[in-house]
Amino acid sequence: MKLHTIGYWGAYPKANEATSCYLIEDSNTKILLDCGSGALSKLQAKANLEDLDAVFISHTHTDHMADIYSLEYAMLILTQLGKRTRPLDVYVYTEDIASLTFEFPDVMRLHQLRLTDTVKIGSLMLTFSENIHEIPCCSIKVSNNKSKLVYSGDTGYTTALVDFAMAADLLLIECSFYRKQKGMMKGHLSSEEVADIATKAKAKHVVLTHFPHFGDILQLKKEVETVFGQSVYLAKEGFTFTI
Repeated sequence: MKLHTIGYWGAYPKANEATSCYLIEDSNTKILLDCGSGALSKLQAKANLEDLDAVFISHTHTDHMADIYSLEYAMLILTQLGKRTRPLDVYVYTEDIASLTFEFPDVMRLHQLRLTDTVKIGSLMLTFSENIHEIPCCSIKVSNNKSKLVYSGDTGYTTALVDFAMAADLLLIECSFYRKQKGMMKGHLSSEEVADIATKAKAKHVVLTHFPHFGDILQLKKEVETVFGQSVYLAKEGFTFTI
């Protein structure tokens, strides 16, 4: 299984970059976790849009799903050109699926995610866990026969994430605040909280993402490593990790 970082900023993208979006590849299966602002342009450097099998949206804040509507138009045009012959399945964790304004159900097939769901896409199995956030938001576990990746989505500190991420081969986790800012915002994690979750979950590898637009991002890495005691990686454009 391979993780490709497409976008990694919180709130809004820096120039020529993107907010949360991650491409997961395994065998012939390709899925997206979130599809934030700027993601669609960046994604095409890593994958052909006609090859996507599914998209999973952790929650409906725009930095996690802004480009899903542009992706719908891409699916429409690719279908009209004969380059895609099947609808794209899009799974969204939200209480109000009817409020989403998709226009072309023949090319974009919308599903409301529930925590009890287990979704199989090709060689991948996906399960979900509730987060602490301003709106409904879930963390996502992606597994195959050999390994498992856990994506935190956006969340405040919760022991549910520790349990959900237990023994993960890769923990892709938001890190929105520095250690001194712990508790600054209920729905996001500080570096100290990230380190605590990773340590208690006994994660094998940790990738930090969803970065703030202030301070030195390398400091976040150092603060997590000080407690976690193992290698920590920073998500960035072009970053690929194989597990």
